Amino acid sequence: MKRKPGARPHGQIRQSQIVTTFGPGAMLDLPKHSVLVAGLEYWTPGGEEIIEPRLVEKLKRLLNVPFLKFLSPPPDQEDPTAPQTGITAWQFPEWFITQDVIDKSQQQGETRSRMLVHRTALMRGQFIDDVKDKWRVVPIRFVRACRCGHIGDIEWRQFVHGGQTECRLQLWIDERGTSGDLAEIWIRCDCKAQRSMSEAALMQTGSLGNCDGSRPWLGPYTKESCGEPNRLLIRTASNTYFPQQMSVISLPDRDEVVAQAVDQVWQNFLEFVETIDDLRDERRRKPPVKAALEELSDEEVFAEIQVRRCGGAGITKTVKQAELETLMVTREEIGEDRPDGKFFARALPREKWDRPWMNAIERVVLVHRLREVVALAGFTRFEAAAPDVAGELEMGVRRASLAREISWLPAVENKGEGVFLQFRSDAIEAWLQRSDVIDRGRRLQAGFECWRREHQGTRRQFPGLQYILLHSFSHLLVTSVSLECGYPASSIRERIYALPDTGYGVLLYTGSSDAEGTLGGLIQVGRRVHEHIEAALKLGVLCSNDPVCAQHESENTNECRFLHGAACHGCLLIAETSCEQHNEFLDRALVVPTVENRGIEFFSSVS
Repeated sequence: MKRKPGARPHGQIRQSQIVTTFGPGAMLDLPKHSVLVAGLEYWTPGGEEIIEPRLVEKLKRLLNVPFLKFLSPPPDQEDPTAPQTGITAWQFPEWFITQDVIDKSQQQGETRSRMLVHRTALMRGQFIDDVKDKWRVVPIRFVRACRCGHIGDIEWRQFVHGGQTECRLQLWIDERGTSGDLAEIWIRCDCKAQRSMSEAALMQTGSLGNCDGSRPWLGPYTKESCGEPNRLLIRTASNTYFPQQMSVISLPDRDEVVAQAVDQVWQNFLEFVETIDDLRDERRRKPPVKAALEELSDEEVFAEIQVRRCGGAGITKTVKQAELETLMVTREEIGEDRPDGKFFARALPREKWDRPWMNAIERVVLVHRLREVVALAGFTRFEAAAPDVAGELEMGVRRASLAREISWLPAVENKGEGVFLQFRSDAIEAWLQRSDVIDRGRRLQAGFECWRREHQGTRRQFPGLQYILLHSFSHLLVTSVSLECGYPASSIRERIYALPDTGYGVLLYTGSSDAEGTLGGLIQVGRRVHEHIEAALKLGVLCSNDPVCAQHESENTNECRFLHGAACHGCLLIAETSCEQHNEFLDRALVVPTVENRGIEFFSSVS
């Protein structure tokens, strides 16, 4: 590894990209270097602290640390006289190939041979051969990694010699074609030993050996025990880095509202309540209790009573449960309408959006102002580990660490707007009881089981038909809304609330990390949301890939699209920056009628 502590920055990226794409352990190409972003100990201070207690508590439990805070990535100082800030990056990989063809004896047909050299053989970024010729070099694009996030250079001498490392003759990389296919790329030694890179891609051969637990982004002497089989990783591939992010929307504390209301009538009234039926009797017979708890449900109040009886050891709500409870309150306005406020929303009167196809919608809320805090908790390689349907990160996932000792995490706050649609719980529950819908659920779950067999060790769970329904509806609505709201579809994000014990809903929102946030495009769309929902439903009826798309079965082992029903790039798949499940768990046949006419659609009225 190589570090230049006194040098000026070699490249810049946006602060938000550190959290979403290029956090510690990620590889990126700067103008003159290929680097690995260093761990948090090597970041200079300078970022602002971001306050979000609800998310802090969640991640403290997840990472098992006693103290935690959020800081924004350190900004670049435009003043040249100010102390330098920034993020250290380690030079990686340490093997290079010469940029020009230099082995003339090997030029046969379309073969291109170039030297494979280590960083220690370079002089000022160039390789000087035995006859003093200078050759420009570029980092090799192949490295090794494992599922635990460890990464390192491939032991090229060991690879080409089948485990033997005594030979010290010159190594070459031969490209025996123009396609770039691994079968056409060979590693060769002057001793005549050679091996195809296609063998490195086959885990069964064990050609790359077992992982030594190397964590170069955390600095020297940071290896840990591993033993996982090494896998071939291409530096610029999309599976090199999957950040594990957790996000919450800053909301008025609903629990605080409940606690204040209970305080008013605790003594002499609620402290003697034993059951939820007792609570209902108190609300019915005692005017002070009825007035104090007017806007609260029996379940909310009884939960607060139980917490008090247990000495405060209440059940912790999931991320989405807390958000959904706030968005579903019956008041006309939620939050405070202040320029510096974190959250402000208004319910849209039903007469403005009530249409036949909106019968399953119970409430439309225009979120004029919201604040989203996104924190980076760790990362994985090869396979993403997204939050579950409740917005929580799994406790058992072996995520790669961002630092030797975690005391803070990088985070960003986005300010924006959105539209929330609350669905009628009775309508969804009745739809779930239909026999043909139950049969479709069995087929989708069978596809999920096929996926699990290919992903041994995963803790992912089948999300349920209600989640797939709302998720598919959300994707159709994102596509429809993006045509008029002024934001590209890739800038609109979703939050799906499929919580049987709490309720059902979809929040489409957009946000920006700059000071002004957004400009109201989604709010204007929300005022005519019934028109956009109608367009979205019509959009889902016919796909450009029908009837192939509509006929797809998730358990079909020939296509290996186990997490999709009737879904493809022609209808439901959108930018992964918008989707909370990486474009998985989708089926438009659950939403609208398709050419297959399965009769399982939730929205049967599309005029």
